[in-house]
Amino acid sequence: MRGFRWPPPPDGGPRTWGPGPGAPRTGRPALPEPETELVATPHGVRLERLVTGAGDPVTVFAHGLGNGIATTRPFGSAVTGRRVFFQFRGHGRSDAPPGPWTYLDLARDLRAVADLGGATRAFGASLGAGALCRLLADSPDRFERLVFFLPAVLDTPRGPDARQRLTDLLDAVSGQDASAVAEVVSLELPPAVRNTPAGWAYLRQRLDQLLRDGLAPGLADLPEQVPLGDVSALAAVTAPALVIGCVGDDLHPAHVADELAAALPHATLHVYDRPGFAWTERADLRERISTFLNG
Repeated sequence: MRGFRWPPPPDGGPRTWGPGPGAPRTGRPALPEPETELVATPHGVRLERLVTGAGDPVTVFAHGLGNGIATTRPFGSAVTGRRVFFQFRGHGRSDAPPGPWTYLDLARDLRAVADLGGATRAFGASLGAGALCRLLADSPDRFERLVFFLPAVLDTPRGPDARQRLTDLLDAVSGQDASAVAEVVSLELPPAVRNTPAGWAYLRQRLDQLLRDGLAPGLADLPEQVPLGDVSALAAVTAPALVIGCVGDDLHPAHVADELAAALPHATLHVYDRPGFAWTERADLRERISTFLNG
C-alpha cells in the first residue's frame, strides 16, 4: 500500500510499505530556476517576470493562486514566439502592497505585464483565468487569442470546500509548516503520482518556492471574491478562445468552464474526463494549447 508522508525519505525515496523492492529510488532532479527580473509597472507594483523565446507573437501567461512562473512554464513549452511569465502581487518576489486585493488589482498586474511585453495573446490558469476575465470585461479587444485553463470562478463565489482548501494553503505557508504545506500541495497530484519520483520532485520544488517566498496576507480574501459582476460582460470579446475544463475537479468545477465557453462568442471548449490530466495527458494538453496559440 502506498501512502504519503512528509518529510520525504532521507535517501530520496519514495519508499513503499510491505513487501517489494527496497533499494533507494531517486527521481530526476528539478531543473534550476531561471533568473528572473523585477519590472516596474505604471500602477506602482513591481512584478517578477521571466521572458523566454524570441520573435512574435508574444504570449503572456498568468498563474493560479499559490502557484507562479514554475507551474505555468510547461504550458508554453511548444508555443512559438516570446513567452512572458510573471508572478502576481503577493507571489514570489513580486511586491505585496497593502491589501485587501481584488480581481481588478490582479487584472492591472496582468495588463501591465502584457503591455510592457507587447503581448497579443494570453493564457490564464485558475486565478489567472479570473484576472484575464476581469481585464477583458474592461478591454474586450485587448488580445488576439485567449486560453483559459481550469477557470475556477466567474460571477458566482467558490463553494465552501474550495475556499477551505485555499485557506488551508495560505495558513500553512504563513505558519511555515512544511508538513501542512506538503499535505495541501500533494492534492494537486493524481493519487498514482503522489508517491513516485516525479511526484516527490514536484513537491520539493513547490515547497522550496512557497516556504522561501511565502504568500502575502493580501491574498486571503481572494477565495471569497468573483472577477465578474455578470458573465455577460464577456459578450463583447471577439478573439478566438480555448477553454479547458475538467470533470471531478473540486477547485475548478466543469460547469464554470461550460459557462465561460458559452459566454465567449468565439470559444472552443475541451473538458478532460478526470483530474490530474496535466500529468496523465501531458502530450495531448501541450499539443492542444500550442496548436491553438500558434494558429
